[in-house]
Amino acid sequence: MPPAIRNEDARQAILDATVALCVERGFATTTIEGIAGRAGVGKTTIYRWWPSKAAILIEAIEAARDASAGFPDTGDIQADLVTQTTNVMSLFQSDFGRLWRGLIAAAQSEEAAAEGVTRILRVAIDGCVARLAAARAAGQIRGDLDLELVVELVYGPVYHTWLLRTRPIPEGYMASVLATLMPAFAPTPEGA
Repeated sequence: MPPAIRNEDARQAILDATVALCVERGFATTTIEGIAGRAGVGKTTIYRWWPSKAAILIEAIEAARDASAGFPDTGDIQADLVTQTTNVMSLFQSDFGRLWRGLIAAAQSEEAAAEGVTRILRVAIDGCVARLAAARAAGQIRGDLDLELVVELVYGPVYHTWLLRTRPIPEGYMASVLATLMPAFAPTPEGA
């Protein structure tokens, strides 16, 4: 059976309703019935296009992420990582953060949510790895670095402080984190 053709107005209403309800009530208490009512569509319309509320939220999160969390390339890897991670932290402090936190929590027990979180993170990881590879090619970071490990080291503090709420996040937090990490990534003088 071919996929149903989406009415763009209904699609956007469903995405908007899902985001609004998840922000107001949280992911766990948002229902398909509630989304349908808020969007002014039938439940069957939603289920024709998405298999679950997680799938709807994943689509909304991907759109928000794509609009605001890209990787700059100014030629200065440290400055670019500070810019990008600071943008991510700002995004996490917005309604997006509440949505993302709810989806991450759902991913612990719902396979659809877990697959969506993994897909969203894979795009972000691949983007960062590409930027790091360009920095490595330009001689800004060591050639022997495992770039996926660098991503984990850079973003670990973001998730640790934000997701676990371990402490208030001061302005300039990621600049401090990266100032601490970058010496470990720096190329060593040849022959040293």
